Amino acid sequence: MVKLGYVPVIAVAACIRDSWPVLIIAPSSLRLQWASMIQQWLNIPSSDILIVSSQSGGSNRGGFNIISSSAKSSIHLTGLFNIISYDLVPKLQNILLASDFKVVIADESHFLKKAKAKRTIGALPVLKNAQYAILLSGTPALSRPMELFNQLEALYPDVYKNVREYGNRYCNGRVFGVYQGASNHEELHNLLKATVMIRRLKKDVLSELPVKRRQQVFLDLADKDMKQINALLRELEMVNAKIKAAKSNDEAESLKFTQKNLINRIYTESAVAKIPSVLDYVGTVIEAGCKFLIFAHHQSMIDSIHEFLIKKKVGCIRIDGGTPAASRQQLVTEFQEKDAIKAAVLSIKVGGVGLTLTAASTVIFAELSWTPGDLIQAEDRVHRIGQVGASCLLYIYTTCWPMTQLMTSYGMLCKANWKIWGRC
Repeated sequence: MVKLGYVPVIAVAACIRDSWPVLIIAPSSLRLQWASMIQQWLNIPSSDILIVSSQSGGSNRGGFNIISSSAKSSIHLTGLFNIISYDLVPKLQNILLASDFKVVIADESHFLKKAKAKRTIGALPVLKNAQYAILLSGTPALSRPMELFNQLEALYPDVYKNVREYGNRYCNGRVFGVYQGASNHEELHNLLKATVMIRRLKKDVLSELPVKRRQQVFLDLADKDMKQINALLRELEMVNAKIKAAKSNDEAESLKFTQKNLINRIYTESAVAKIPSVLDYVGTVIEAGCKFLIFAHHQSMIDSIHEFLIKKKVGCIRIDGGTPAASRQQLVTEFQEKDAIKAAVLSIKVGGVGLTLTAASTVIFAELSWTPGDLIQAEDRVHRIGQVGASCLLYIYTTCWPMTQLMTSYGMLCKANWKIWGRC
Protein backbone atom coordinates (compact mmCIF):
# COMPACT_ATOMS: atom_id res chain seq x y z
CA MET A 1 0.00 0.00 0.00
CA VAL A 2 1.73 3.16 -1.20
CA LYS A 3 1.09 6.74 -2.22
CA LEU A 4 4.11 7.88 -4.15
CA GLY A 5 2.50 9.30 -7.27
CA TYR A 6 2.15 7.83 -10.74
CA VAL A 7 5.80 7.74 -11.76
CA PRO A 8 7.27 5.47 -9.03
CA VAL A 9 4.40 3.00 -9.46
CA ILE A 10 4.90 2.96 -13.23
CA ALA A 11 8.60 2.35 -12.53
CA VAL A 12 7.68 -0.62 -10.32
CA ALA A 13 5.55 -2.01 -13.14
CA ALA A 14 8.48 -1.59 -15.53
CA CYS A 15 10.65 -3.72 -13.23
CA ILE A 16 8.26 -6.66 -13.50
CA ARG A 17 7.72 -6.52 -17.25
CA ASP A 18 7.81 -10.32 -17.46
CA SER A 19 4.49 -10.36 -15.57
CA TRP A 20 2.66 -8.01 -17.93
CA PRO A 21 -0.08 -7.30 -19.02
CA VAL A 22 -1.14 -4.90 -16.26
CA LEU A 23 -4.62 -4.08 -15.00
CA ILE A 24 -5.21 -0.63 -13.49
CA ILE A 25 -8.38 0.07 -11.52
CA ALA A 26 -8.95 3.79 -11.00
CA PRO A 27 -11.69 6.40 -10.58
CA SER A 28 -13.26 7.10 -13.96
CA SER A 29 -11.92 10.67 -13.97
CA LEU A 30 -8.31 9.42 -13.80
CA ARG A 31 -8.30 6.80 -16.56
CA LEU A 32 -6.97 9.10 -19.28
CA GLN A 33 -4.45 10.59 -16.88
CA TRP A 34 -3.06 7.11 -16.18
CA ALA A 35 -2.90 6.36 -19.90
CA SER A 36 -1.02 9.59 -20.62
CA MET A 37 1.51 9.00 -17.84
CA ILE A 38 2.15 5.41 -18.92
CA GLN A 39 2.77 6.49 -22.50
CA GLN A 40 5.01 9.34 -21.39
CA TRP A 41 7.25 7.35 -19.05
CA LEU A 42 7.36 3.89 -20.64
CA ASN A 43 7.37 5.05 -24.25
CA ILE A 44 5.05 2.28 -25.38
CA PRO A 45 2.66 2.74 -28.31
CA SER A 46 -0.64 4.34 -27.34
CA SER A 47 -2.39 1.48 -29.12
CA ASP A 48 -1.07 -0.86 -26.41
CA ILE A 49 -2.94 1.10 -23.74
CA LEU A 50 -6.56 0.00 -23.50
CA ILE A 51 -9.25 1.95 -21.65
CA VAL A 52 -12.60 0.34 -20.82
CA SER A 53 -15.44 2.85 -20.95
CA SER A 54 -19.13 2.60 -20.16
CA GLN A 55 -19.82 4.50 -23.37
CA SER A 56 -19.40 3.45 -26.99
CA GLY A 57 -15.89 2.64 -28.11
CA GLY A 58 -13.56 4.66 -30.29
CA SER A 59 -10.30 6.51 -29.94
CA ASN A 60 -9.38 9.76 -28.29
CA ARG A 61 -6.84 12.37 -29.25
CA GLY A 62 -4.09 10.42 -27.46
CA GLY A 63 -4.67 7.45 -29.73
CA PHE A 64 -5.51 5.06 -26.90
CA ASN A 65 -7.80 2.10 -27.51
CA ILE A 66 -11.17 2.77 -25.92
CA ILE A 67 -13.64 -0.10 -25.82
CA SER A 68 -17.19 -0.16 -24.53
CA SER A 69 -18.20 -2.29 -21.57
CA SER A 70 -21.71 -2.68 -22.99
CA ALA A 71 -20.62 -5.41 -25.41
CA LYS A 72 -19.79 -7.75 -22.55
CA SER A 73 -19.49 -10.94 -24.55
CA SER A 74 -16.98 -9.49 -27.02
CA ILE A 75 -14.65 -7.69 -24.61
CA HIS A 76 -11.01 -8.72 -24.90
CA LEU A 77 -8.51 -6.98 -22.64
CA THR A 78 -5.53 -7.19 -24.97
CA GLY A 79 -3.56 -4.10 -23.98
CA LEU A 80 -0.21 -4.16 -22.25
CA PHE A 81 -1.92 -1.79 -19.83
CA ASN A 82 -5.66 -2.15 -19.33
CA ILE A 83 -7.42 0.64 -17.44
CA ILE A 84 -10.89 0.27 -15.96
CA SER A 85 -12.97 2.29 -13.51
CA TYR A 86 -14.14 0.96 -10.15
CA ASP A 87 -17.77 1.18 -11.26
CA LEU A 88 -17.21 -1.25 -14.13
CA VAL A 89 -15.33 -3.90 -12.14
CA PRO A 90 -18.46 -5.68 -10.78
CA LYS A 91 -19.94 -5.93 -14.26
CA LEU A 92 -16.75 -7.34 -15.78
CA GLN A 93 -15.46 -9.36 -12.82
CA ASN A 94 -15.61 -12.72 -14.62
CA ILE A 95 -13.70 -11.34 -17.59
CA LEU A 96 -11.08 -9.79 -15.32
CA LEU A 97 -10.59 -13.05 -13.43
CA ALA A 98 -10.42 -15.07 -16.64
CA SER A 99 -7.77 -12.69 -17.98
CA ASP A 100 -5.60 -13.75 -15.03
CA PHE A 101 -3.71 -10.47 -14.60
CA LYS A 102 -0.50 -10.95 -12.62
CA VAL A 103 -0.07 -7.21 -11.96
CA VAL A 104 -3.04 -5.24 -10.64
CA ILE A 105 -2.83 -1.60 -9.54
CA ALA A 106 -5.72 -0.02 -7.63
CA ASP A 107 -5.48 3.78 -7.55
CA GLU A 108 -7.28 5.75 -4.82
CA SER A 109 -7.81 2.43 -3.05
CA HIS A 110 -9.93 4.01 -0.32
CA PHE A 111 -12.74 3.48 -2.84
CA LEU A 112 -12.76 -0.08 -1.42
CA LYS A 113 -13.53 0.96 2.14
CA LYS A 114 -17.10 -0.41 2.23
CA ALA A 115 -17.22 -4.20 2.41
CA LYS A 116 -20.73 -4.50 0.96
CA ALA A 117 -20.20 -2.08 -1.93
CA LYS A 118 -20.40 -3.65 -5.39
CA ARG A 119 -17.04 -2.20 -6.37
CA THR A 120 -15.38 -3.83 -3.33
CA ILE A 121 -17.04 -7.20 -3.89
CA GLY A 122 -15.96 -7.06 -7.52
CA ALA A 123 -12.39 -5.86 -7.02
CA LEU A 124 -11.18 -7.94 -4.07
CA PRO A 125 -11.05 -11.32 -5.89
CA VAL A 126 -9.18 -9.68 -8.78
CA LEU A 127 -6.61 -8.18 -6.42
CA LYS A 128 -6.19 -11.39 -4.44
CA ASN A 129 -5.70 -13.34 -7.66
CA ALA A 130 -2.77 -11.16 -8.74
CA GLN A 131 0.87 -12.03 -8.17
CA TYR A 132 1.64 -8.34 -7.69
CA ALA A 133 -1.08 -6.14 -6.18
CA ILE A 134 -0.30 -2.46 -5.62
CA LEU A 135 -2.76 -0.17 -3.85
CA LEU A 136 -2.30 3.60 -3.97
CA SER A 137 -3.92 6.19 -1.75
CA GLY A 138 -2.92 9.36 0.03
CA THR A 139 -5.63 8.73 2.62
CA PRO A 140 -6.41 4.98 2.70
CA ALA A 141 -8.71 5.51 5.69
CA LEU A 142 -10.65 8.72 5.36
CA SER A 143 -12.16 8.70 8.84
CA ARG A 144 -11.72 5.42 10.78
CA PRO A 145 -9.47 2.32 10.84
CA MET A 146 -12.22 -0.08 9.74
CA GLU A 147 -12.02 1.53 6.30
CA LEU A 148 -8.60 -0.11 5.92
CA PHE A 149 -9.66 -3.70 6.37
CA ASN A 150 -10.72 -4.59 2.81
CA GLN A 151 -7.53 -3.08 1.40
CA LEU A 152 -5.40 -4.99 3.89
CA GLU A 153 -7.25 -8.22 3.21
CA ALA A 154 -6.57 -7.80 -0.50
CA LEU A 155 -2.84 -7.41 0.08
CA TYR A 156 -2.11 -9.77 2.95
CA PRO A 157 -5.04 -12.12 3.67
CA ASP A 158 -2.88 -14.40 5.84
CA VAL A 159 -2.57 -11.62 8.42
CA TYR A 160 -5.70 -9.58 7.79
CA LYS A 161 -8.41 -12.21 7.48
CA ASN A 162 -10.69 -11.90 10.51
CA VAL A 163 -12.76 -8.73 10.50
CA ARG A 164 -14.05 -9.33 14.02
CA GLU A 165 -10.56 -9.77 15.43
CA TYR A 166 -9.34 -6.66 13.59
CA GLY A 167 -12.40 -4.64 14.61
CA ASN A 168 -12.15 -5.53 18.28
CA ARG A 169 -8.43 -4.76 18.39
CA TYR A 170 -8.14 -1.61 16.31
CA CYS A 171 -11.66 -0.19 15.94
CA ASN A 172 -12.80 -0.03 19.56
CA GLY A 173 -15.09 -2.96 18.81
CA ARG A 174 -18.43 -3.18 20.55
CA VAL A 175 -21.27 -5.66 20.64
CA PHE A 176 -23.13 -6.56 17.44
CA GLY A 177 -20.06 -5.90 15.29
CA VAL A 178 -20.04 -2.12 15.61
CA TYR A 179 -16.54 -1.00 14.63
CA GLN A 180 -16.86 2.76 14.26
CA GLY A 181 -14.11 3.80 16.66
CA ALA A 182 -10.33 3.62 16.86
CA SER A 183 -8.00 1.91 19.34
CA ASN A 184 -4.37 0.78 19.63
CA HIS A 185 -3.26 3.32 17.03
CA GLU A 186 0.49 2.90 17.40
CA GLU A 187 0.28 -0.89 17.23
CA LEU A 188 -1.73 -0.75 14.02
CA HIS A 189 0.69 1.77 12.52
CA ASN A 190 3.65 -0.50 13.29
CA LEU A 191 1.83 -3.56 11.96
CA LEU A 192 1.06 -1.77 8.71
CA LYS A 193 4.69 -0.74 8.27
CA ALA A 194 5.85 -4.29 8.96
CA THR A 195 3.51 -5.88 6.42
CA VAL A 196 2.10 -3.78 3.57
CA MET A 197 2.61 -0.03 3.94
CA ILE A 198 5.17 2.14 2.17
CA ARG A 199 4.46 5.70 3.18
CA ARG A 200 6.44 8.71 2.09
CA LEU A 201 5.49 12.03 3.64
CA LYS A 202 5.79 15.18 1.58
CA LYS A 203 7.94 16.81 4.24
CA ASP A 204 10.49 14.02 3.74
CA VAL A 205 10.60 13.63 -0.04
CA LEU A 206 9.30 16.96 -1.32
CA SER A 207 11.11 19.37 0.93
CA GLU A 208 10.99 22.04 -1.78
CA LEU A 209 7.20 22.28 -1.49
CA PRO A 210 5.94 25.28 0.47
CA VAL A 211 4.26 24.54 3.76
CA LYS A 212 0.50 24.54 4.06
CA ARG A 213 -0.97 27.56 5.78
CA ARG A 214 -4.53 27.14 6.99
CA GLN A 215 -6.59 30.20 7.82
CA GLN A 216 -10.10 30.16 9.23
CA VAL A 217 -12.36 32.80 7.73
CA PHE A 218 -15.40 33.58 9.88
CA LEU A 219 -18.31 35.17 8.07
CA ASP A 220 -21.50 36.41 9.69
CA LEU A 221 -24.87 35.07 8.62
CA ALA A 222 -27.99 37.21 8.53
CA ASP A 223 -30.73 36.35 11.03
CA LYS A 224 -33.16 35.60 8.20
CA ASP A 225 -30.71 33.08 6.75
CA MET A 226 -30.40 31.35 10.14
CA LYS A 227 -34.15 31.10 10.82
CA GLN A 228 -34.69 27.60 9.43
CA ILE A 229 -31.43 26.31 10.90
CA ASN A 230 -32.26 27.64 14.37
CA ALA A 231 -35.63 25.87 14.24
CA LEU A 232 -33.92 22.59 13.35
CA LEU A 233 -31.33 23.08 16.11
CA ARG A 234 -34.09 23.51 18.68
CA GLU A 235 -35.70 20.32 17.41
CA LEU A 236 -32.34 18.56 17.65
CA GLU A 237 -31.91 19.66 21.27
CA MET A 238 -35.26 18.10 22.15
CA VAL A 239 -34.32 14.83 20.43
CA ASN A 240 -30.97 14.77 22.26
CA ALA A 241 -32.79 15.18 25.58
CA LYS A 242 -35.14 12.32 24.70
CA ILE A 243 -32.18 10.07 23.85
CA LYS A 244 -30.68 10.69 27.28
CA ALA A 245 -34.01 9.87 28.92
CA ALA A 246 -34.73 6.79 26.78
CA LYS A 247 -35.76 3.74 28.80
CA SER A 248 -34.84 1.09 26.24
CA ASN A 249 -32.25 0.48 23.53
CA ASP A 250 -34.97 0.27 20.87
CA GLU A 251 -36.31 3.67 21.84
CA ALA A 252 -32.82 5.17 21.86
CA GLU A 253 -31.95 3.72 18.45
CA SER A 254 -35.15 5.07 16.93
CA LEU A 255 -34.38 8.51 18.32
CA LYS A 256 -30.80 8.34 17.04
CA PHE A 257 -32.16 7.73 13.56
CA THR A 258 -34.22 10.91 13.93
CA GLN A 259 -31.16 12.69 15.29
CA LYS A 260 -29.08 11.71 12.26
CA ASN A 261 -31.77 12.90 9.86
CA LEU A 262 -31.96 16.24 11.64
CA ILE A 263 -28.20 16.73 11.48
CA ASN A 264 -28.24 15.97 7.75
CA ARG A 265 -31.06 18.47 7.26
CA ILE A 266 -29.08 21.10 9.14
CA TYR A 267 -26.08 20.37 6.94
CA THR A 268 -28.20 20.81 3.81
CA GLU A 269 -29.86 23.99 5.07
CA SER A 270 -26.46 25.38 6.04
CA ALA A 271 -25.45 25.43 2.38
CA VAL A 272 -28.43 27.60 1.49
CA ALA A 273 -27.86 29.89 4.47
CA LYS A 274 -24.18 30.43 3.70
CA ILE A 275 -24.54 31.22 0.00
CA PRO A 276 -24.84 35.06 0.31
CA SER A 277 -21.82 35.31 2.64
CA VAL A 278 -19.74 32.92 0.54
CA LEU A 279 -20.44 34.86 -2.65
CA ASP A 280 -19.53 38.11 -0.94
CA TYR A 281 -16.21 36.61 0.14
CA VAL A 282 -15.54 35.16 -3.32
CA GLY A 283 -16.00 38.68 -4.66
CA THR A 284 -13.05 39.88 -2.58
CA VAL A 285 -10.90 37.01 -3.84
CA ILE A 286 -11.77 37.87 -7.44
CA GLU A 287 -10.54 41.41 -6.87
CA ALA A 288 -7.15 40.05 -5.77
CA GLY A 289 -6.70 38.63 -9.28
CA CYS A 290 -5.16 35.31 -8.24
CA LYS A 291 -6.08 31.84 -9.41
CA PHE A 292 -8.01 29.85 -6.84
CA LEU A 293 -9.92 26.64 -6.20
CA ILE A 294 -13.22 26.67 -4.37
CA PHE A 295 -14.69 23.46 -2.98
CA ALA A 296 -18.27 22.78 -1.93
CA HIS A 297 -20.47 19.77 -1.26
CA HIS A 298 -24.10 20.66 -1.94
CA GLN A 299 -25.37 21.25 -5.45
CA SER A 300 -27.06 24.49 -4.41
CA MET A 301 -23.72 25.93 -3.28
CA ILE A 302 -21.81 24.70 -6.33
CA ASP A 303 -24.45 26.11 -8.70
CA SER A 304 -24.53 29.48 -6.93
CA ILE A 305 -20.75 29.91 -6.98
CA HIS A 306 -20.51 28.91 -10.64
CA GLU A 307 -23.32 31.25 -11.66
CA PHE A 308 -21.75 34.08 -9.63
CA LEU A 309 -18.40 33.68 -11.41
CA ILE A 310 -20.06 33.64 -14.82
CA LYS A 311 -22.05 36.76 -13.91
CA LYS A 312 -18.82 38.46 -12.86
CA LYS A 313 -17.26 37.36 -16.18
CA VAL A 314 -14.54 35.40 -14.42
CA GLY A 315 -13.01 32.61 -16.49
CA CYS A 316 -13.61 29.35 -14.67
CA ILE A 317 -13.95 25.60 -14.91
CA ARG A 318 -16.36 23.38 -13.03
CA ILE A 319 -15.87 19.73 -12.07
CA ASP A 320 -18.54 17.89 -10.12
CA GLY A 321 -20.56 14.71 -10.39
CA GLY A 322 -22.29 15.99 -13.52
CA THR A 323 -19.04 16.59 -15.42
CA PRO A 324 -18.36 13.79 -17.95
CA ALA A 325 -15.27 11.83 -16.94
CA ALA A 326 -13.84 12.14 -20.44
CA SER A 327 -13.78 15.95 -20.28
CA ARG A 328 -12.35 16.43 -16.79
CA GLN A 329 -8.68 16.18 -17.76
CA GLN A 330 -9.19 18.72 -20.54
CA LEU A 331 -10.71 21.13 -18.03
CA VAL A 332 -7.73 20.62 -15.73
CA THR A 333 -5.34 21.33 -18.62
CA GLU A 334 -7.19 24.55 -19.44
CA PHE A 335 -6.98 25.69 -15.83
CA GLN A 336 -3.28 24.90 -15.67
CA GLU A 337 -2.33 26.53 -18.95
CA LYS A 338 -4.70 29.46 -19.55
CA ASP A 339 -4.12 32.67 -17.61
CA ALA A 340 -7.65 33.81 -18.40
CA ILE A 341 -9.13 30.99 -16.32
CA LYS A 342 -8.96 32.20 -12.74
CA ALA A 343 -11.20 29.83 -10.80
CA ALA A 344 -12.00 26.15 -10.47
CA VAL A 345 -15.35 25.28 -8.89
CA LEU A 346 -15.08 21.76 -7.53
CA SER A 347 -17.16 19.30 -5.56
CA ILE A 348 -15.25 17.95 -2.58
CA LYS A 349 -15.88 14.32 -3.53
CA VAL A 350 -15.22 14.47 -7.28
CA GLY A 351 -12.80 17.38 -7.63
CA GLY A 352 -10.83 16.51 -4.52
CA VAL A 353 -9.23 13.34 -5.89
CA GLY A 354 -6.45 12.76 -8.39
CA LEU A 355 -6.39 16.17 -10.10
CA THR A 356 -3.31 18.39 -10.37
CA LEU A 357 -4.25 22.07 -10.12
CA THR A 358 -0.95 23.63 -9.11
CA ALA A 359 -1.52 26.74 -11.21
CA ALA A 360 -3.35 27.98 -8.11
CA SER A 361 -2.05 28.32 -4.58
CA THR A 362 -5.26 29.47 -2.94
CA VAL A 363 -7.97 27.04 -1.88
CA ILE A 364 -11.33 28.03 -0.43
CA PHE A 365 -13.65 25.59 1.28
CA ALA A 366 -17.17 26.98 1.07
CA GLU A 367 -18.30 23.93 3.05
CA LEU A 368 -16.67 21.28 5.18
CA SER A 369 -16.95 17.53 4.75
CA TRP A 370 -18.05 15.02 7.35
CA THR A 371 -14.92 13.09 6.47
CA PRO A 372 -11.63 14.79 7.45
CA GLY A 373 -9.65 12.88 4.83
CA ASP A 374 -11.72 14.46 2.05
CA LEU A 375 -10.40 17.89 3.03
CA ILE A 376 -6.78 16.71 3.06
CA GLN A 377 -7.27 15.20 -0.39
CA ALA A 378 -8.78 18.44 -1.65
CA GLU A 379 -5.96 20.54 -0.20
CA ASP A 380 -3.46 18.40 -2.06
CA ARG A 381 -4.79 19.41 -5.47
CA VAL A 382 -2.41 22.38 -5.13
CA HIS A 383 0.10 21.04 -2.60
CA ARG A 384 1.96 18.64 -4.87
CA ILE A 385 4.81 18.43 -7.36
CA GLY A 386 4.65 21.41 -9.70
CA GLN A 387 3.65 23.95 -7.08
CA VAL A 388 5.97 26.93 -7.55
CA GLY A 389 4.17 29.46 -5.38
CA ALA A 390 5.88 30.84 -2.32
CA SER A 391 3.32 28.99 -0.21
CA CYS A 392 -0.02 27.22 -0.41
CA LEU A 393 -2.73 29.44 1.05
CA LEU A 394 -5.60 27.27 2.20
CA TYR A 395 -8.67 29.17 3.34
CA ILE A 396 -11.17 27.01 5.17
CA TYR A 397 -14.51 28.73 5.42
CA THR A 398 -16.26 28.16 8.73
CA THR A 399 -19.03 29.87 10.65
CA CYS A 400 -19.39 30.51 14.35
CA TRP A 401 -22.60 28.59 14.87
CA PRO A 402 -23.50 25.13 16.21
CA MET A 403 -23.09 23.24 12.92
CA THR A 404 -19.36 23.61 13.41
CA GLN A 405 -19.59 21.68 16.67
CA LEU A 406 -21.68 18.98 15.00
CA MET A 407 -19.02 18.44 12.36
CA THR A 408 -16.04 18.59 14.70
CA SER A 409 -17.61 15.84 16.79
CA TYR A 410 -15.84 13.59 14.29
CA GLY A 411 -12.51 15.18 15.15
CA MET A 412 -11.28 12.50 17.57
CA LEU A 413 -11.48 9.90 14.82
CA CYS A 414 -9.51 12.29 12.64
CA LYS A 415 -6.72 12.53 15.23
CA ALA A 416 -6.64 8.77 15.60
CA ASN A 417 -6.36 8.45 11.83
CA TRP A 418 -3.30 10.68 11.64
CA LYS A 419 -1.61 8.66 14.40
CA ILE A 420 -2.13 5.46 12.43
CA TRP A 421 -0.61 6.98 9.30
CA GLY A 422 2.18 8.77 11.13
CA ARG A 423 1.05 12.25 10.14
CA CYS A 424 1.29 13.74 13.63
